[in-house]
Amino acid sequence: MSIALPASLADGRYRLGQLIGRGGMAEVHTALDTRLGRTVAVKIMRSDLTNDEIFLTRFKREAHSVAQLNNPNIVSIYDSGEEVLKDEAGNQERVPYLVMEYVKGQTLRAIIKANGALSQRDAEQVMLGVLNALEYSHHMGIIHRDIKPGNIMISEQGIVKVMDFGIARALDDSAATMTQSQGVVGTAQYLSPEQARGENVDMRSDLYSAGCVLYEMLTGRPPFNGDSAVAIAYQHVSEVATPPSAIVPGLPKMWDSICAKAMAKDRQNRYATAGLFKNDIMAFMNGGTPVAAAFNPLTDLANMKARKAAEEEAATAALPPAGDETAATQAMTPLGAGNPTLAGAAVQTAAQAKTRKAAADAKKRKKKIIISSIAAFLALVLVGLGAWGFLNRDKRDEATVPTINTQMSKLLAREKITTAGFKYEQKDDPDSSEPAGTFTKQSPKGGSKAKKGSTVTVWFSSGPQSSKIPDVKGLDQEAARSKLEKAGFKVSPSASIEDSADVPKNKVTRTDPASGQSVPKGSSILIYISSGMTKVPDVTGKKLDEAKNYLQHFNITVQKQHSDTVPKDSVISTDPGANASVPQGSMITVNVSDGMAVKDVNGKTLREAKQILGGIKLAVNGPSDDSAVVTSQTPGAGSTIDKDNDTVTVTTEPGKADVPSYDTSTTLGAYKAQLRAAGLNNYQVRGPSDDSAKVTGVTPGGSVDKNTQITITTSSN
Repeated sequence: MSIALPASLADGRYRLGQLIGRGGMAEVHTALDTRLGRTVAVKIMRSDLTNDEIFLTRFKREAHSVAQLNNPNIVSIYDSGEEVLKDEAGNQERVPYLVMEYVKGQTLRAIIKANGALSQRDAEQVMLGVLNALEYSHHMGIIHRDIKPGNIMISEQGIVKVMDFGIARALDDSAATMTQSQGVVGTAQYLSPEQARGENVDMRSDLYSAGCVLYEMLTGRPPFNGDSAVAIAYQHVSEVATPPSAIVPGLPKMWDSICAKAMAKDRQNRYATAGLFKNDIMAFMNGGTPVAAAFNPLTDLANMKARKAAEEEAATAALPPAGDETAATQAMTPLGAGNPTLAGAAVQTAAQAKTRKAAADAKKRKKKIIISSIAAFLALVLVGLGAWGFLNRDKRDEATVPTINTQMSKLLAREKITTAGFKYEQKDDPDSSEPAGTFTKQSPKGGSKAKKGSTVTVWFSSGPQSSKIPDVKGLDQEAARSKLEKAGFKVSPSASIEDSADVPKNKVTRTDPASGQSVPKGSSILIYISSGMTKVPDVTGKKLDEAKNYLQHFNITVQKQHSDTVPKDSVISTDPGANASVPQGSMITVNVSDGMAVKDVNGKTLREAKQILGGIKLAVNGPSDDSAVVTSQTPGAGSTIDKDNDTVTVTTEPGKADVPSYDTSTTLGAYKAQLRAAGLNNYQVRGPSDDSAKVTGVTPGGSVDKNTQITITTSSN
């Protein structure tokens, strides 16, 4: 591009990064969308195309329509605009640009160039992705017009992405022809016959180009090659491609039929839609018979030639008179002896013959002059060429240095260098952060001229060196990014936001991997940024002093309240509650237990008192059986105690019980059992003491203290 690019576009929103692609129409750079914090690709049009108002209008219209496309197999367009730039002379130019989805991966062209033909399964998956994109775009009324491996991206996750939708359409009127200047010639290997003839295109033109891409994936080469774009275009119109199975031994012949149908010369014989093309591929890969099985490419070519010949013959017959001589012939009437105008006609004919002879003589003289001039010119050219060859005899020993890239292996780099006539030298690059074995640089540079037999040195990374991740906590995002990059790490273009109790809003809270870890240089680091919010820690059940440590970044107030379940000086709850999201430094109310309120157990049996007081430690002064009755308690009812450490002391007295009744049949053994059941265990027997003795009297009777001695009088049977 003739104009130097600024550091950013759209008032600083898109911060331009490295150049990742260049074509005849535009350059593509990575960029950081500073508003949304994401990496995008920015396609900036050539400045020499910007003076065409028609181009600018169509470009805007197409960018708008293509931006409506939303399909996982299409590279999305996020934004478009124009930047007013100045060239070296101070002239202003409006340079249009597109902001697109950034796809990290490789083009299909690079993959085929590096690896050759794809497997059948890989070719199928890529083609299904391309056809999904075309099916959707055709449904939306947009024809791509430039389907080729260079416009198909394969992401690192294996997702197929078709690029440059609508751009070819923005560059032409109604048809892509060989005479237009915007790049159709550059992709002649994928031109449909109708494009080569300069005719209008439709969605079947895209399917022809897709067929060419399928052919190249299966064979490793395009269907037609030639010395020029015109020669290749001629083959698209008038020749049938070599069947893929003839190039790749063992490849099923059904691929020949599928490619041939997609690449039919007559568009009426091609797949009518991308969906039908896709269905045929899936049918074959799933063991079925595709529609293309019945297609004959030779018959298609013959029929197409016959139809075009008939159209040309009809067009010739319909042409109007082309000149005066033809018009005179058409107007001439038959001549005969009785024709009264014969004499005049003879005189006129003689005059015309004389005129024609004079014109012929003049034409001969002019032709001799032209031939002499051409001969003299050719002689001068030959002399000049000889002089140039003598003066530049050393340059004949020069050759263009091949360009090595990161996709090439060491073996492929050596082969390219030596094939071009140079000596190959390989060195390690210990300073690179790229994975071991990755190309980093070369000398001389690719594309430059150098003497054949000279040495071309190529460096490959020896692997990234490990380094500790610096601590960037508390820094702003730009300072943290700068510090990490200086340490040799890559920083993810988008940061994650999280709550933090102590780091101010918009400052770095941490990194992933964490600071202090030793990782290879060049590793990607994710930055986390404080949202300015934090979550209230859960301090329920913790002692107040411990809870204060957890809440040190908040302003806290303490409120005391009774709790039957939470020990004294422990936290009952907070307000706002645990895990609530609040601004940093918010006010937090901490509710703390001041102990358990002792309940009144006076007059209760000891069993009832234990149940009422729960798990409180209990000391008993007096009878300790469950029927004993509490007469007093310390601390008194309503007092607060620490249930885990304090003790409640109760004073008891024996409980009362009713002396059981008896009759003349009651035995001593049965009566003693009744006494024990009533809690009266203090008794004496007067009379026989065997259990079979009969009870004849009991004193005292009625309700008595449980420790009262009961006297049982007995008699023998």
